[in-house]
Amino acid sequence: MKYRQLGNTDIQVSEVTFGCWELGGGQWDKQSDEVNINAIQKAFELGIHTFDTAEGYGQGHSEEIVGQALEGKRKDCIIATKVSPSHLKPADVRSSAETSLKRLRVDYVDIYYIHWPNKDIPLADTLSELNKLKDEGLIRAIGASNFSIDLLKEASNYARIDVIQPEYSLLHRGIEPEIIPYCQENHIGIMSYSSIAKGILTGAFHNGKATVKETDFRNNRRLFLPEHLEKEQPLIDLLKQIAETKQVTLSEIAISWLLHQPALTSAIVGTQNEKHLAENTRAIDVTLTADELKQLDQVSTQVLSGIDG
Repeated sequence: MKYRQLGNTDIQVSEVTFGCWELGGGQWDKQSDEVNINAIQKAFELGIHTFDTAEGYGQGHSEEIVGQALEGKRKDCIIATKVSPSHLKPADVRSSAETSLKRLRVDYVDIYYIHWPNKDIPLADTLSELNKLKDEGLIRAIGASNFSIDLLKEASNYARIDVIQPEYSLLHRGIEPEIIPYCQENHIGIMSYSSIAKGILTGAFHNGKATVKETDFRNNRRLFLPEHLEKEQPLIDLLKQIAETKQVTLSEIAISWLLHQPALTSAIVGTQNEKHLAENTRAIDVTLTADELKQLDQVSTQVLSGIDG
C-alpha cells in the first residue's frame, strides 16, 4: 500500500480507503458482522489503514463493527466518521461525536465530517463546535462531505477545512470545474466516495450480466436505468480493453484513474467481499499511460454528455 498526506495536516492516509457504508446494512444487503469484521481486518493486513464510516450508516452499526474490528490497532490506523445533517446544532454535534467515539471504542477520531449540509442550521454554529472538539483533541481534522463550492468557501470562513468527501468517479465528475481547483489552491485533501459508481464501473451490470434486485436501493437510480446502461457501454468497453491488456479488473482501472488525478488524496471503496477487496488494493500498482488517461477522459466526458443531455 502507498500513503499520501491529507491536505495540510500531519495525517497520512492510504491511497485506497476502506468504505464502511455497506457494513451497517440499511440500504445495502448486509453480510454477517463476523464476515465484515474479518473484511476490515483483512484490509488492515493488506495495508489499508484508513477506514471511513458515519453515524448514519446503519444507525451507527457500521461504527460498532469498525470499533470491534480495529480494537487494539488504534495507533496504526486512521478512522474517519461523520455527523448527520440533523445533528448540526452545537449541542447535537458534541453528543454525536461522543456517541461515535463510544461505538468506535476510541478516544478520538482522525477525521470528522459534516456528512451533508443543513440549510436550517448556520454553518458558523456547527463549525464553532467542531473547532472546540478539535482543540480538545477529540478530532484531528475537520471535513466536509457533499458540499457545493459556495458552501465550501463559506465553511472556510469559520474553520480550517482539512478534507472534503465528494462523489467522484469516471461517471461523476462534477467537482472538476470549481471544487478541485479550490482544494488545490487551499491545500484541502479530497477523498472520493462511490469511486466505482456504486458498482457500475465493474461492468457487472452491462451486456445483460447482473441485474439489480428490486429491493436494492440502486434499483431505478440514474446510472442503473436500462437506457443509461446502454449509453455507458463505450466507457465499459474501454475499461475492459485496458484491463485486458494489463490483466487486471475493470474496478482496478477505474480506481487507478482516480489515483492518477493530481488532486485526489484517497479513493474510498467499500466491499463485503475479500476477493474484491484484494482487487481494490491492487489498483494502487496499476499504471496508466498518458494515452490511456486521455482516452478514459474523452470517453467518460462523451458518456456523461449523453447521459446528462
